[in-house]
Amino acid sequence: MATKRISDEPAFVLHRYDWSESSLILEVFTRHHGRMALVAKGVKRPSSSFRPILLPLQPLHLAYGGDAEIKTLKAAEWQGGHVMPTGDALMSGYYLNELLMLLLAREDPHPMLFDVYATIVQIIASEHGEVLEAALRAFELLLLREIGLLPVLDAQTMTLLALHPDEHYSLVSEGGLRQANDTDRSSLSGAQWTALQQALGERVPLTTVLRVCAEVASALKPQLRALLNYHCGVPTLRTRQMMIDLQSL
Repeated sequence: MATKRISDEPAFVLHRYDWSESSLILEVFTRHHGRMALVAKGVKRPSSSFRPILLPLQPLHLAYGGDAEIKTLKAAEWQGGHVMPTGDALMSGYYLNELLMLLLAREDPHPMLFDVYATIVQIIASEHGEVLEAALRAFELLLLREIGLLPVLDAQTMTLLALHPDEHYSLVSEGGLRQANDTDRSSLSGAQWTALQQALGERVPLTTVLRVCAEVASALKPQLRALLNYHCGVPTLRTRQMMIDLQSL
């Protein structure tokens, strides 16, 4: 049986593992085939043309083939567009990659999410730090919605009662959206949650979601973080802990 070959596939490297003295296993996010595992043979040799290309947060076009679960990388081309992020932007990019690694099943395509990811990576690499928090919150919302883990945000999850614009509600890991109480660390008004739901319903939602997130980013952050940690099955994501450790130095 002929092996299947994919060519000219838009992709980003999410993570790299050592496979041998000269080769790597790559976890990549592709536009049409979802998250894939590829072996890059000989890529660690100084003479390899892949060596300076196969980096996280860089737009690539890949060719790969094979019938096994781990495919074989055949070609890689850098598509340009931005330099490698640094500092907080770099850690934020690694955070996005960790979320995709933990929450996306292999070979499950999400082309809309891929396009959102590509745009968010451009934003965080652009050195516009004032939009970084809004960009991360927007990605978290769109990721959770894309994989079916985000409840509707214009009604209480358990009762399906409509939100009152002036009352406050919290998004909790096991109960969804509910009326806020004194023990909740953060909440949003019904009007703010409804604005987010409307933004998520846009045909091309990213721009509108970014705008709404910019207004509520600080209150939204701990609620989304708790929900993501719950679904990832970890108390704290590795990239988040790394950022905490670096800030304490």
